[in-house]
Amino acid sequence: MEFSVDRRKFTGRLGVLAASTLLGAPASTWALSLSDLSERDATLGLKTALERGAVTAVNLLGRTDGFLGNPKVRIPLPEHLQDAADLLRSIGQAQRLDELETAMNRAAEAAVPEARSLLVGAVKQMSVSDAKQILRGSDTSVTEFFSGKTREPLGQRFLPIVAATTDKVGLARRYNKLVDRAAAFGLVSSDVRIEPYVTGKALDGLFFMIAEEERQIRRDPIGTGSAILRKVFGAL
Repeated sequence: MEFSVDRRKFTGRLGVLAASTLLGAPASTWALSLSDLSERDATLGLKTALERGAVTAVNLLGRTDGFLGNPKVRIPLPEHLQDAADLLRSIGQAQRLDELETAMNRAAEAAVPEARSLLVGAVKQMSVSDAKQILRGSDTSVTEFFSGKTREPLGQRFLPIVAATTDKVGLARRYNKLVDRAAAFGLVSSDVRIEPYVTGKALDGLFFMIAEEERQIRRDPIGTGSAILRKVFGAL
């Protein structure tokens, strides 16, 4: 006995069955892996993550209490003054120490917004030939790569901004008075300039916050609302 088959109906039913099976299958059965990504997509995802992290860091830090109110990035007194702080407080210098610490953090907060264009520009100019290898690294490997490539030139560009800001708030003057006071008691012998110190700590804070954003992107790429971040970091 022969059975006649309507090919169109059969094909349609097969298609429905395949779609049903696919939709009911776990996401891992059709998700992209990192090896499936093109070099272009991997690089674009890397740059997007860096730019997003840089902008987020600047927005969080470049405002009142961005540094001072965040214990993770708050800039402490230079080490040589920390060692002398207890004695300085005991001889009536507590207010000056507190004012100095506040002024350092305010200087960083005021300077950070000026770094936005430098950071974003550095991202756009990056040529990444080993994007996939970077993406395969630790949960902050993108930030570490960015820091290695940009920290020194950013520091050179950032220092004059910090210097101008510290001048406005009289930070160098306050710092020098405290150092002179401590030196008179034989408490310090260091001649560390305050501007490079604040610049270094401000950059530490920036890259720390960029790393925090990278971790968040890796944890929840879908939550970023970015198609390229979802595609690239979802493949990790």
